[in-house]
Amino acid sequence: MNYKSPKLTVDGIVLKDGKILLIKRKNQPFEGKWALPGGFVEYGEKTENATVREVFEETGLKTKINHLVGVYSDPNRDPRGHTVSIVYILDIYDGELKSGDDACDAKFFDLKNLPDLSFDHDCIIKEALGGI
Repeated sequence: MNYKSPKLTVDGIVLKDGKILLIKRKNQPFEGKWALPGGFVEYGEKTENATVREVFEETGLKTKINHLVGVYSDPNRDPRGHTVSIVYILDIYDGELKSGDDACDAKFFDLKNLPDLSFDHDCIIKEALGGI
């Protein structure tokens, strides 16, 4: 029997000096729009490790998990199909900010002046940071 399953993804919230780290997506969906750094969990990988890896690959920053924000599972959150994202807040401990991998830009934005975001990342940020 063939079962359909959602894909597992992760997203990272990285804060610095009252600003939040976002990446500009290089690929579809939402090419050219801003998003939290994140991506797909590889088979056999812990979600915590996947988040740290994705943030590093997309931003050049070395981070560590601070705490779990939540799980976002709306079947319509990604136009490619049903994805479930586990979201963490991370702390920076090293690295130099530069875009890479699936990001064509990476920078910190003032929490009160965010660009239009892809996926459901505006809702995730509001919930994580208490309705900014």
